[in-house]
This record gives sequence, structure tokens and C-alpha cells, in this order.
Amino acid sequence: MTEFGTARPDLAETRGTYGNDSVQTGWAGWLVFASFMMFLVGTFQAIQGLVAIFDDGYYVVRESGLVVEVDYTAWGFIHLILGILLILCGAGVLTGNVVARGVGVLLAGLSALANMAFIGAYPVWSIIVIVVDVLVIYALTVHGGELRSSTR
Repeated sequence: MTEFGTARPDLAETRGTYGNDSVQTGWAGWLVFASFMMFLVGTFQAIQGLVAIFDDGYYVVRESGLVVEVDYTAWGFIHLILGILLILCGAGVLTGNVVARGVGVLLAGLSALANMAFIGAYPVWSIIVIVVDVLVIYALTVHGGELRSSTR
């Protein structure tokens, strides 16, 4: 007759009845990738912010050419604060903190929106940051629970 049990009894004994305990797969590497990309994007956001604060003449487009007409000093502080927060959340994601994952998704979304508004001043870099932010959001939302279960 047909057997409905598992072919690996050792696996059935170690996991919960309904498989609630998540097993770490190779996809947990996405979270390490997301964490390091948050470090990298946060660092570059902070550098971009410092450049906007201290050297308004660096950008070819004036404030009136941006999507949102705001002084470059204000954009600089937005990028600087966002960069520092991304670096801190990247460290939290690397430790498997659930709150850091949620805040990381929010900050990556805000970073993408800020770079969309800043795209007139530095188009190539803004597009690169937006793409990396989307990858970070994907990694944090789809594969987030795997790193947390491995750090217990």
C-alpha cells in the first residue's frame, strides 16, 4: 500500500508537527547581501549628502531643475540622515533582528523615493541606488526569516 509518512524520520522528529520551525537554506545569503548593500548604499548616501551640504556647485543642475525644488543643503541632510540610518539597519539585519528588517524595508523605500526626486542632479547614480534598494527590499521581505532562525 501507499505509505504517507516521511522518508526521513530524523527530519520529522526534529521539526514541529506542521513544520513551523524554518530551516535555513542557501537563500539566507540574500540577507547577508542585503545587509552589505545597506552598508554600501548608506555610505554612498552619506557621502552624497556631505557633498550636497558642503559643495552646492558640484551638481550641474540647479535646484529648480530637480523634481522637488529644495535647496541642496536640505537634500544633503536628507541623504546624510538616510545614509546613517541605512548603515545602522544593515547592522541590525546582519544580526537577524526582525525590527531592523522592517525598518530596513521602509528606509530602502524612502531611499528609492529620495533618489527618484534627486534623479535630475545625478541620474546614473540615482538609478543604481534605486535598483539596489529594490534588491534590498526583495531580500528583506522574501528571505528575511531564514537569517533570524540561524542566529538563535
